[in-house]
Amino acid sequence: MRVSRVAILLWAGLLLASTAALSARQPVHAKHAMVVTREPHATDVGVKVLQGGGNAVDAAVAVAFALAVTHPSAGNLGGGGFMLVRLADGTSTFIDFRERGPISASRNMYLDPATGQATKDSQLGYRASGVPGTVRGMELAHAKYGKTAWKALVQPSVELASEGFPVSWGLSQALRGKITSEKLAQFPESKRIFLRDGAFYEVGETLKQPELAATLARIRDTGARDFYEGETARLLAADMAAHGGEITLEDLKQYKAIERKALEGNYKGYGVITAPPPSSGGIGILQMMGMLALTDYSKGGAGSASSLHYEAEAMRRYFADRAEWLGDPDFVKVPTKGLVNAEYLRKRAESVQPGKATPSAEIKQGDPAPYESLETTHYSIVDEAGNAVSVTYTLNGGYGSGVTARGLGFLLNNEMDDFAAVPGKPNLFGLVQGEANAVAPHKTPLSSMTPTIVTKDGKLYMVLGSPGGPTIINAVLEVILNVIDFGMNMQQAVDQPRIHHQWMPDLISAENTISPDTIALLQQFGHTVKTTNSIAEVAAIRIFGEWLEGAPDGRTEATAKGY
Repeated sequence: MRVSRVAILLWAGLLLASTAALSARQPVHAKHAMVVTREPHATDVGVKVLQGGGNAVDAAVAVAFALAVTHPSAGNLGGGGFMLVRLADGTSTFIDFRERGPISASRNMYLDPATGQATKDSQLGYRASGVPGTVRGMELAHAKYGKTAWKALVQPSVELASEGFPVSWGLSQALRGKITSEKLAQFPESKRIFLRDGAFYEVGETLKQPELAATLARIRDTGARDFYEGETARLLAADMAAHGGEITLEDLKQYKAIERKALEGNYKGYGVITAPPPSSGGIGILQMMGMLALTDYSKGGAGSASSLHYEAEAMRRYFADRAEWLGDPDFVKVPTKGLVNAEYLRKRAESVQPGKATPSAEIKQGDPAPYESLETTHYSIVDEAGNAVSVTYTLNGGYGSGVTARGLGFLLNNEMDDFAAVPGKPNLFGLVQGEANAVAPHKTPLSSMTPTIVTKDGKLYMVLGSPGGPTIINAVLEVILNVIDFGMNMQQAVDQPRIHHQWMPDLISAENTISPDTIALLQQFGHTVKTTNSIAEVAAIRIFGEWLEGAPDGRTEATAKGY
């Protein structure tokens, strides 16, 4: 019998994919509670809070402040994010502490009138920052759902900042990197604190941050009031005014974190609790799951060219909708119900063809109306009672705007670039965005952060999320599919090679651990494929029988720890 070359390539791709999954590291197991974060000191802080009688929300608050010290590229006081909570009684809630546009913000504030193009002011320097939300968000979460004293949750971060911690290989290399070092070197406080004025930190050397310790001590003693109305607020507003920044004392006073209803859906009998707008991620994973459920995508096996093709086609259709329809629901009407409606998704999936890529130029946004009724960090926590917290927070780009607030010790975000500085033009992550995400005062920029919780038979099953800009959405989707459709344990699902497609530019980004034969098949299907070292960084927990499976991403220095 004659076997075609395509069939041989497909078989080889399947074999390599399944071998990769089977050879993955095993998850960390614990009986009672689990914490998975990007950085080991922060993981330890979270576990100690739980062992001391705190709940998952308490641990999440303590971890947020710890990461602000030990993971400066994304852990923060000067940024914002989302917290998804599922309580042991099955109720869920979503806390939006995303950065917001300052009072002075305007639609064309980053437009160069001479060229009609966006300037770099939304990405670098004082004008790039939205009003930070992290401290207010942690206070809201703690006030409503925590039980440990606030001071006890902030104190570990004060100690980490004042006493210092040993610089890891990853942090040392990141600070020496060309892009990071050149960014931080432009701002004196950042250069002094993180680059040691060009001397750089060696692995194992102690990084102390006394200004940050003092800021955290004020937050410990007086809560979020200091950050938004007290000494920290005054120093931040003065530094902004001195350097042409947009954030004022009034901006800080007016900031409020918002509690929203979590977005809920289902996939093959599993409940999916995820982020509502202004996150675009929750709608994204529900849309893509809905489209994939209508295809035979999983028959090819995990990591096969066939399954990756179907995933890429669902991704490109979702991102086309994202560009047109998604924004801050407090400012624009987001057709959430229509975008995840089963009939709408059936129509979106009709044009997906087996073994044939659809050019993105032929994919337009759908019409959901008839169906209406880059650098970030994520951590996942489950406590003994069964409360679960999934938190993604960020400075946007790595080390944010590059600016460290004078006398305060923390980096500021460059979140204003998450708005459509020029609608229809790509941002820092290459995302094309529409009028719904135009800049405005008090408005929240559209986000890709996708903290997610999955239930099985009404019980907690998975807690996960990721950093990585627009790659977050697809990475969270892929990990969930790896467990539900391909039978992987939590660590295998996290370690499995990933792809990413975001409609524009029209290409698949594929991790270089995907077999060359699989990539060759995708190219034969008509896809343009570009390989990359890694995509996203998922932190996940699965409840499997009597055990908790903690899965730190092997692409980073992430850790899982439980008891």
